[in-house]
Amino acid sequence: MASGLRRFVGSLSRRNLSTACANKQLIQQHDGGVGSGKSLNLYSAINQALHIALETDPRAYVFGEDVGFGGVFRCTTGLADRFGKSRVFNTPLCEQGIVGFAIGLAAMGNRAIAEIQFADYIFPAFDQIVNEAAKFRYRSGNQFNCGGLTVRAPYGAVGHGGHYHSQSPEAFFCHVPGLKVVIPRSPRQAKGLLLSCIRDPNPVVFFEPKWLYRLSVEEVPEDDYMLPLSEAEVIREGSDITLVGWGAQLSIMEQACLDAEKEGISCELIDLKTLIPWDKETVEASVRKTGRLLVRIKISQKMLLDIIDWCQ
Repeated sequence: MASGLRRFVGSLSRRNLSTACANKQLIQQHDGGVGSGKSLNLYSAINQALHIALETDPRAYVFGEDVGFGGVFRCTTGLADRFGKSRVFNTPLCEQGIVGFAIGLAAMGNRAIAEIQFADYIFPAFDQIVNEAAKFRYRSGNQFNCGGLTVRAPYGAVGHGGHYHSQSPEAFFCHVPGLKVVIPRSPRQAKGLLLSCIRDPNPVVFFEPKWLYRLSVEEVPEDDYMLPLSEAEVIREGSDITLVGWGAQLSIMEQACLDAEKEGISCELIDLKTLIPWDKETVEASVRKTGRLLVRIKISQKMLLDIIDWCQ
């Protein structure tokens, strides 16, 4: 396996690929459709996004543990058959090696889409993500970058995963300049945000709520579309309190808003979507209106202090 990866890297070095990221048109797609739609669950929407990424960019590669046969959650089903094992391939069981290889691949001008099988196992790759990927552009004075890097990882609990298959480690990465951290709440969001992450000129950690892989189903446009990063969405307007969340928790928070409404409390609900760099303006405008803020589950200390400073 190691010798095969060395040959693969050697073949890439002869292609003279530019490290410059191609400009992509960003489609501002919200509740409106983009072309015809199809009912998909979240893992199928992820799979569709990966198909589009590989089909539209010959520099795109998908790799990780067991992705060759579709992965444990089947997000990469059919990719190797369609695009070949030179672009969709299994790696050794070494998260540090997966991300290290991905950084080098992205630094050569490619779209490196690395899968960490469970977010709980991203910690062996923490040094590569935080000390290498995040600082790559800065330490070279913007001469080099690994902006084509996207690290995908399913996160969160499903009720029976135990302590090594249930963690939500996103807050660790929200303290790191040079990274973007993105978490979708639904299939439509997952497809559009993942394509934006893959095409963004910065390294991104994309956490997927595995609880929703098969549970969340909605109409998803079949076209190639992207949703803007660092742009929060007010998914429910209110006047008494602002609720901020992301990912799988949004459905629970929506129910809480309905319950609160029965008690005469009007809740404004915001999906942050991009945790870093986050949309301060949308949150600030909401908190100035309601005067109260509730942030559910994990949040970085810096983000909390920023909210306090902005709203004083």
